[in-house]
Amino acid sequence: MARMSARRGKTGLLRRTLKWTVRAGLLFIIVSLLWVLLYRSVPPPITFTQMGDLLQGRSIDRDWMSVERIDRDMVRAAIAAEDSKFCSHRGFDQDAIAEAMRRNARGGKVIRGGSTISQQTAKNAFLWQGGGYFRKGLEAWFTLLIENFWGKRRIMEVYLNIAETGIATYGVNAGAQRYFGHDAATMSRTEAARIAAVLPLPKKRGAVAPRGFTRRYGNSIAARIGVVARDGLDACVYRGAPPPEAEPDRAPEKKPSRAPRNEAPPVPLIETLPGADYEETPTAQPGPGAAPAPSVERSTPAGPPASEAEPAIEPESADQPHNL
Repeated sequence: MARMSARRGKTGLLRRTLKWTVRAGLLFIIVSLLWVLLYRSVPPPITFTQMGDLLQGRSIDRDWMSVERIDRDMVRAAIAAEDSKFCSHRGFDQDAIAEAMRRNARGGKVIRGGSTISQQTAKNAFLWQGGGYFRKGLEAWFTLLIENFWGKRRIMEVYLNIAETGIATYGVNAGAQRYFGHDAATMSRTEAARIAAVLPLPKKRGAVAPRGFTRRYGNSIAARIGVVARDGLDACVYRGAPPPEAEPDRAPEKKPSRAPRNEAPPVPLIETLPGADYEETPTAQPGPGAAPAPSVERSTPAGPPASEAEPAIEPESADQPHNL
């Protein structure tokens, strides 16, 4: 009799545990669906990464801008740097994941991921930074949701507005204002490429007067922007949208002039470029073949106070991590 009672007790406990597990799973699905649908039309009011900055006493800098107003070269730079198959995959790049697994199997200090822009957007909007299989599983779930409920244009718009572009700085518009003294509606190809080069390590890289790997990486991205434009790899972002020429705030005459490669900028620099202090050697001359730094007059950076200046950059290598 006692054994039967014990068995019934265990069976009842398993049933209750299963019932609450199913309820919790259904609740998570419903909440996540509503969350994703809300962000389909409403800018994320805050993210876990931004909350971390606030908890550390920092004042976050962000300035939302629609993807139609963001300079197209910035969109192309993000695709060139982070996800060349953005318009052709459904959230996951199987080739990139397989390559990351092969590189990680060979060992090394850097753990590489095969994250697409869609995965990074899901992580930045709904989750927290850092790795771990549990978070990666949630990331995959939210990636599936935004791919099916948002579409590529909205994914790119949210990504470019909440990605970290410096200490307590979020979005390419706030980043452009911080580093170059103007918004992201009109950017040179060099400026767009340098912000894209900062995205993998925004707390350690400077978009103005970069050196070493950051400069070489930015130059590589600037060259690939032309490939993205030529092959239409950004077409999914602008499908059904008016061409840039039809937008008054993006008229061609407002586009900043681009200095020819390997030639001095048309306007001499005044004092130190904003953000040059984010690199260890701001006065270093660019190496052979490097694109010149954009010509910008001295302005007060919108970055953190001197007490929170970003750490000096250690010599970088091509094995630096991208966003995981």
